[in-house]
Amino acid sequence: MITKRTFLGIVAGAAMLGGGWPAALAQGQADTIRMGHIADYFGTSMVAIANELDLWKKHGLTAKLSIFTNGPIQVQALGAGSLDFAYIGPGALWLPASGHAKVIAVNALGYTDRVIAQPGIKTMADLKGKKVGIPEGTSGDMLLRLALKKHGMTLADIEPVKMDPSTIVTAFASGQVDAAGIWYPFVDVIRQRVKGLNELSSNEEFFPEVAFPSSFIVSNAVAGNTKLIAKVDAVIKEATDYRRANREKAVEITAKFLGVPKEPLDAESKLAHLPSSDELEKLTTEGKVAAWFDTLADLYVQFGKIKNQVPASEFYLGSIYANP
Repeated sequence: MITKRTFLGIVAGAAMLGGGWPAALAQGQADTIRMGHIADYFGTSMVAIANELDLWKKHGLTAKLSIFTNGPIQVQALGAGSLDFAYIGPGALWLPASGHAKVIAVNALGYTDRVIAQPGIKTMADLKGKKVGIPEGTSGDMLLRLALKKHGMTLADIEPVKMDPSTIVTAFASGQVDAAGIWYPFVDVIRQRVKGLNELSSNEEFFPEVAFPSSFIVSNAVAGNTKLIAKVDAVIKEATDYRRANREKAVEITAKFLGVPKEPLDAESKLAHLPSSDELEKLTTEGKVAAWFDTLADLYVQFGKIKNQVPASEFYLGSIYANP
């Protein structure tokens, strides 16, 4: 069972500078950033790899890292000035799409989300009138809404129960909720406790019409610092390519960083499409990444989550990513 998911405030300082580094770094001129992440594989693997490979130092950065339970809380921290950069899943994209932050890079195209139900509940139609746990504003929330819509339903047809992911694990296992919109590795944790649970929907059901990109974001206050963002992008790109080429090692690094068993992270690591940084640069230049974001934002408008949609051309800082 995964532990240590709720502790906060992990701080990772850069190591002592050695010989051969640029003069600016040797003079202590590395930029310090405060970055949030989420304690699962795709929410942590990039920062864990960056720590392991000393990528922060390589690109002139010192990173102070803090763990959060979801994306919306990180966006709140960005707005409050206690974070500079953060990680969000596709479910929290409504926040940049409504002007609360800027996206700087794609992390992965995830297939980790599921709508799960107690044994005996076999279809989305069976959820009518049932209690469904929802981590509001997350990718689990997004998938649930998409799945309901596909089957001619809305949130009004169920009894939504807002709760954080760790609470959903306990509530589902104890039978307090009938279903949930949640993601791996939480699905595996729940499955260990509830034998015979049913998976009613997944991200793959809606691909390629709808992609589910997780992303790295920057606060509006820092968004104008293009040089700093380019440094963070450089770290993200190297970590992304390492993770893509070394999946098993990346799982080990992430499990060690979080202090959790590697098995659930290993299962989660297989549930995504991982474009290389070169591919993402090309997809950005072609406008396809912005199209992914606009499609999700359009869905949030349809779901009533946002009213004044900001186009991806304004909230995705793709020109920095694609032109290092």
